[in-house]
Amino acid sequence: MAFRFVHTADVHLDSPLRSLALRNAELAELVGDASRQAFTAIIDLCISEQVDALVIAGDLYDGDQTSMKTARFLASQMMRLHQAGIMVYKIRGNHDALSRISKQLTFPETVTIFGGRPQTVLQTAGGLDVAFHGLSFASPKASESLLPKYAAARESVVNIGIMHTSLAGSPGHDVYAPCSVADLQRHGFDYWALGHVHLRKAYSGAAAVVMPGIPQGRDIGEAGEKSVTLVTVRDDRSIEIEARAVSIAQFERVNVDLTGTVEWAEAVGRIRIALEEVRATVRSRNAVIRLRLVGTSPLSWSVLRDRDLLLAEAKQLGEHVGDTWVEKLEIDLLDHGSQSSEGAADPIFELAETMRADTRSQAFREEARALVMRTLTDLPPEARDFAGKDEAGLEEFLDLVLAGGAELVTARLKAGGAQ
Repeated sequence: MAFRFVHTADVHLDSPLRSLALRNAELAELVGDASRQAFTAIIDLCISEQVDALVIAGDLYDGDQTSMKTARFLASQMMRLHQAGIMVYKIRGNHDALSRISKQLTFPETVTIFGGRPQTVLQTAGGLDVAFHGLSFASPKASESLLPKYAAARESVVNIGIMHTSLAGSPGHDVYAPCSVADLQRHGFDYWALGHVHLRKAYSGAAAVVMPGIPQGRDIGEAGEKSVTLVTVRDDRSIEIEARAVSIAQFERVNVDLTGTVEWAEAVGRIRIALEEVRATVRSRNAVIRLRLVGTSPLSWSVLRDRDLLLAEAKQLGEHVGDTWVEKLEIDLLDHGSQSSEGAADPIFELAETMRADTRSQAFREEARALVMRTLTDLPPEARDFAGKDEAGLEEFLDLVLAGGAELVTARLKAGGAQ
């Protein structure tokens, strides 16, 4: 026989997809409850696979949630597991520490929520005795390792540790209860069920150490297939792990090479082929695509000028492909005809170079920065991330805008003169 459980983390229930809402209200409405649908898929997986337990390694919530709709939803899903005889072991992560709902909900007795002191819960199933070790933090910040607080491995049982940690650190994630994989594997447990980092990663060794990643991506920064981990512990205590996809919408970046295209229809045709190819690889119900046009083509000026028309065509192509949404179009095309046939420099190309030089001046950049900052103060807080989340992000945003402005002006001149 065997003991089986599903390991997930970082569900971030009802996390708002603000970037989509700003661009496409229809798409935002479709996947706005994607995190909830993904969690329902997790419960469905637990029941269909007849597992013995569900482990939630932190950040089930997204923050200071007050919605009773969320409370009712969670209660109903926990009851489904209770009725199926599936135990639930949950710790609080840094986002859970901010949630009001997490302190108010009452769950069935089959749900264990680990508190601020180390706790071990024993379960016997599949012919095995299994000890779940967990610890939650009440604060959204944990600058020191939690590992020394965990109990030692128990003899003659399978030991599973549940921890919310940034490990040695990960880009885009705050440091939280840092520790190393080597330290975890030396602790003596058989499996470490981790959470916090949204990118899936599994480490083999004396113990299986698994970061399942976020089960539902929330924006293009969380692109790729998202999953949970189905774990099987055999009689000999060997462990098998399997990633199972559960997301309702999968974000993908797709490059489309337009090198050699001279007609608009050719560019549209290549976009269609790219969308069909990526749709064939995406297992989620919806594919949300960010297209990036690359290569060298005389169409570069027309594409820059009529970006909105090409985006509209790309969105329509996505509809024809089926459940495929183009959320943004990025253009990184070069014009192969910057020199005239007589070898003289193209005057519009020269103008572009002059404009780029002007935008690189510090005085111009400071004026642009001041304009952006004034704009940000007029926007609601949830809409301010478009210019970056920190100083480095703002500088990168300015680089893109200043370079793109020169390209757009010259594109309109170039395409207009060709008509």
